Amino acid sequence: MSETTPYGQDVLARVADTLHSRRPDQGGDPQASYVAKLLAKGPDAFLKKIGEEATELVMAAKDGQPDRIVSETADLWFHCLVALTHYNLRPEAVLAELARREGLSGLEEKARRPAE
Repeated sequence: MSETTPYGQDVLARVADTLHSRRPDQGGDPQASYVAKLLAKGPDAFLKKIGEEATELVMAAKDGQPDRIVSETADLWFHCLVALTHYNLRPEAVLAELARREGLSGLEEKARRPAE
């Protein structure tokens, strides 16, 4: 299956639903759930993990290790999904943003962004 099939969207939606159920305000137990523990600690905890996983992905890519590239990308995506959960956002919003950008040149898309 290609990355653009609904299957991928279904997986992301199911993971997002599970992560939402792990939120401490939804009954997630930080003693029993890694995700609940990360969310209970606040943004610094999961943002640190995003940085670590991004670094591990870079190292795997530099080493040219396809299996590790896939594994580290999954770890990075997972922790990004935890961040989305914390901010009450869904992966469908990210997919919609990617769809909006589809077909645009990266330079054109960047030029359309508001100045920081």
